[in-house]
Amino acid sequence: MSSSRGSLPHYIAIRILLIIPMMLVLLTLVFILLRVAPGDPVSAAAGGKLNEHELDLRRHALGLDRPLIVQYGDYLWDAVRLKFGNAMSDGTPVTTLIRDHGGATLTLTVGAFIVAIALGIPLGRYAGRYRDSAADAGIRLFGIVVYAAPIFWVGILLIMAVNAIDRSWPTSGIASPVTIYEVPTHTHILLLDSLIAQYDVVDVLQHHVLPCLALGLMLSGIVTRLTRVNVVQALKGDYVEAARARGIPESRVVRKHAFRNALVPVITVIGLQVAITLSGAVLTENTFNWPGLGTDLVNYVLARDYVAVQGLVTFFAFIVVVVSVVVDIVNALVDPRVRY
Repeated sequence: MSSSRGSLPHYIAIRILLIIPMMLVLLTLVFILLRVAPGDPVSAAAGGKLNEHELDLRRHALGLDRPLIVQYGDYLWDAVRLKFGNAMSDGTPVTTLIRDHGGATLTLTVGAFIVAIALGIPLGRYAGRYRDSAADAGIRLFGIVVYAAPIFWVGILLIMAVNAIDRSWPTSGIASPVTIYEVPTHTHILLLDSLIAQYDVVDVLQHHVLPCLALGLMLSGIVTRLTRVNVVQALKGDYVEAARARGIPESRVVRKHAFRNALVPVITVIGLQVAITLSGAVLTENTFNWPGLGTDLVNYVLARDYVAVQGLVTFFAFIVVVVSVVVDIVNALVDPRVRY
């Protein structure tokens, strides 16, 4: 008999309410870390082109001359209203950056997840079924190497390999300049816009291959190892032994019984890899000259533009928290045990 405490609506309500303290902690950390960084961000952003009086005026306009507690309160209030401020270095609203460049980061991360799932789940399933075999050892080694290898290093290796095989294959950018210029903007997601316009979709897809593969390989290491562990554990279950005792073929036992149950924790962890994917996207975008939010973040960090950095990191924090809650809710729908 289930209690109201273990009901699905109660669990969902609790997880949604937990967004508030999670976001408060993340926003507080972002605010503190950017304030304790050495140097004056206004002077750094100005690049020595303004005198002290003009710098003071700019600090006043940004509210940097007010007490920290007041700045903190304003920052939280702006975050609640999804106002991320304007970049100090070029005056671009952060919301405009998110609108114009967020689609590139979105397609990169989605493509990376597709690569990770397409590689990691079949490899992990095979390694789990044939545990301690030579294939299992090779797959485990693959998972360790691709997860531990720096993304920019993997990206450079992929570029070198492709250049050695086919120099005509694109190795940088999201599409050729002609395609970017000719495709009309509807969704700010170039791949979708090219599909809508039915213009040079192949060119856009070719440019997506290497960046998505580089980031997806890292994620596939996590998925492979996790799938293998859960398949091994599932194959030890009593229900699997009962299925074998009934004479069900081993391939069907793995597919219908062990593999399905092993997927529940895999789905959960895959969803929670969003934070790692976003951090990996920063390096991937810079390696492949990808015009996404990761590239913007690096550029603004180098420019010491703390307003833009603060806005972009806050947006990433929102995404990570929301996705983690959605994953928990989906997991509760799939597996009733998680809400007790």
